[in-house]
Amino acid sequence: MSDPFDVITMGRIGVDIYPLQTGVPLPQVESFGKYLGGTATNVAVASARLGHRSAVISRTGADPFGEYVHQALRGFDVDDRWVTSVEQYPTPVTFCELFPPDEFPLYFYREPKAPDLEIYEDELDLRSIAVARIFWMTGTGLAEEPSRSATLTALRHRAKRGTTVFDLDWRPMFWPDQAEARRWYDEALAHVTVAVGNLDEVETAVGTRDPEEAAEALLGRGVELAVVKQGPNGVLARTRDERTVAPPVPVDVVNGLGAGDAFGGALCHGLLHGWPLERTMRFANAAGALVAGRLACSSAMPYEHEVEETLSQNSALSA
Repeated sequence: MSDPFDVITMGRIGVDIYPLQTGVPLPQVESFGKYLGGTATNVAVASARLGHRSAVISRTGADPFGEYVHQALRGFDVDDRWVTSVEQYPTPVTFCELFPPDEFPLYFYREPKAPDLEIYEDELDLRSIAVARIFWMTGTGLAEEPSRSATLTALRHRAKRGTTVFDLDWRPMFWPDQAEARRWYDEALAHVTVAVGNLDEVETAVGTRDPEEAAEALLGRGVELAVVKQGPNGVLARTRDERTVAPPVPVDVVNGLGAGDAFGGALCHGLLHGWPLERTMRFANAAGALVAGRLACSSAMPYEHEVEETLSQNSALSA
């Protein structure tokens, strides 16, 4: 067996079709850019950009967009061995509108079913999942079968070895209701060491939008690190012994959709290096801000030197 992966992610994959005009409603947009997309995929790309050996577990359609996904993954040095095709469903595409600084409507084309929800547990390389330094899964992967059972099987087999991250990734359009999501979120939380989410996502997971209460509830579910993104109020991170709030990093927002995935890859970077909690959160915040100031998601993921430069500039401005 080869050396373990630093990061294995499992979940959504597809193609982002983003307008090249800002502030223009989608019916009037005249030109678009095509980019690799999907939360779990973007986190794997962000981790690779920061120097880590990463892979993604997902599925595409057996179509030209599926071929593009493989080409893009390899171009980003993300291992695509566990990205397989599904004959009967097309590779998903996602459109968005750009109304900075905080309005970015998303339009998911995942019907009749997205291939990344057709992951079966008997297809998983459970040994590789168990020994990866970080295993990252998302709430969307719990939305439908067989992906739900496959995701829970991966979590049970991993049994909290290394770092196991639950990206809460609440997408209401993928669920019948919030109560159904909470049921499966609660089951997954028993098997993870880190939970990450914004206020909507922690409310779905534990029933409260209050950051401190949500973090406390997540720790009560057995996680070792709870990360609650508070938008303009920064990011709260809690362990049983430590608490820190990382302030937001000022940025002229172009597209806020990839910021959370950049944050995720940078969080993995800090955890893999064993950094102090405060440093990890500040680094992750800066990575997210960099991507919010760029158009794309996957191709916008920053390198370490870019994040460090942003942190240095921000420190100078604060002095």
